[in-house]
Amino acid sequence: MAHDTDLRQSAQPEAAESPTDSKSSRWSWRSLDQRWWYLLAGLGLVGLGSWALRPSPQRVDLVTVERGSLEVSVEAEGRTRVRDRFVVSAPVDGRLTRIELLPGDAVTDNQVVARIDPLPLTSEVQQAQARMDEIRAQMAGVETLRPKEAALQQAQSRITAAQAEQQRATADLARAEASLQQAQRDMTRANELAAQGAISEQQRESAGLAATARQQDRNAAQQQVASAEAAIAAARDDLNILQAEQQDPDYLLDVYQAEMASAEAQLARLADEARRTDIVAPAAGQVLRVLEESARFVTAGTPLLEIGDAAQLEIVIDVLSSDAVKIQPGDRIHLNQWGGDDTLAAQVTYLEPSAFTKVSALGVEEQRVNVIANFTNPDVPLGDSFRVDTQIVIDENPDALIIPISALFPCEPGTCVFTVENNRARQTTVEIGLRNTFDAEVTDGLAVGDIVIAYPESVDGGDRVQPR
Repeated sequence: MAHDTDLRQSAQPEAAESPTDSKSSRWSWRSLDQRWWYLLAGLGLVGLGSWALRPSPQRVDLVTVERGSLEVSVEAEGRTRVRDRFVVSAPVDGRLTRIELLPGDAVTDNQVVARIDPLPLTSEVQQAQARMDEIRAQMAGVETLRPKEAALQQAQSRITAAQAEQQRATADLARAEASLQQAQRDMTRANELAAQGAISEQQRESAGLAATARQQDRNAAQQQVASAEAAIAAARDDLNILQAEQQDPDYLLDVYQAEMASAEAQLARLADEARRTDIVAPAAGQVLRVLEESARFVTAGTPLLEIGDAAQLEIVIDVLSSDAVKIQPGDRIHLNQWGGDDTLAAQVTYLEPSAFTKVSALGVEEQRVNVIANFTNPDVPLGDSFRVDTQIVIDENPDALIIPISALFPCEPGTCVFTVENNRARQTTVEIGLRNTFDAEVTDGLAVGDIVIAYPESVDGGDRVQPR
């Protein structure tokens, strides 16, 4: 019993300490729980602060890679013009009457479109005809200056008579020579016989006188021959003079004939000009412009009006010579900014072979080439000299993988884009084929449906992004 009492006594103090220990233990666990809560709360605050201070996703423009048609074109300004334009000019000098036609009026082939007063030309034609009549009269008067045929025959007869007289005188001279020679021989014999005393002195003197007489006859015959020759020469001179007078009018006739030819040419020209005072249209079409509306004096070659078929239009596009080498006949053309909502179609016909120099708006000299094109559908609501913006297609791919040209940027391998995966930008290397002002063809590196950033200037690889 005593032992039990001790045990109870010894246990009582232990029992007395038990509530205190239990309370201390509870406070220890409570303190530990609070520290954990404080730690977790601190970590939560740190995490919340980190989350609050982290960079927000960049708002970017996203595009989806798609397949479609991609065209590479040369863009230039052009204007329309009538394919066959005729400038009607004044054919002659004169007073132009007022042109009644207005721009847009229809005209037919050979229709009179303008007139020049024909009265002055008619007067000049009459003057030319009068001049020709005068020349004809002068040519007829020239014939009266020629010697008569009878005078020529008389001159020829005088020559013939003089020649006959010369022949007679020559014969007389021959007889006189023979008689003289005989008389001289007789005188010589008489002198010899007289010296011998065979004949008397009187006979010798008679022989001398006979020789002297024959000498005088010979001299007279010589004079007659000379006179006949002089008569022949004089008759021939007369004939030559008459023949020269016969030919002198030929020179005058040549002069008058030249004047006649000139007058005939002038008359033909004036008559032709008089006929051309009615100015006709060279072809059917419309009046495009009236260049001379009022009546006034004009010179030959003055442009009066322009005529053409406004339905037959073509396009003139001047491009840089460096772009012209890429353009071929048959290339398609899109026409915009012509005043309508639709895009008009055309096709390159040919390129002019020669370039020209043009000063740009910046003052730079450029070599330009005219590209001539025809509308695919000629029924277009345009007129002559209308302005259009053109896109000449020089290359195309109807099934290209297309992205905006703005999505490309240079990188170390070559050309890259930023694709978006799990809201983060990822740099991707691509291969580029065709490209134009706005789009580019991707030949490798992307697939249909990939999402790329359209304007990647402020984006880095790994950045968080979200659509704008």
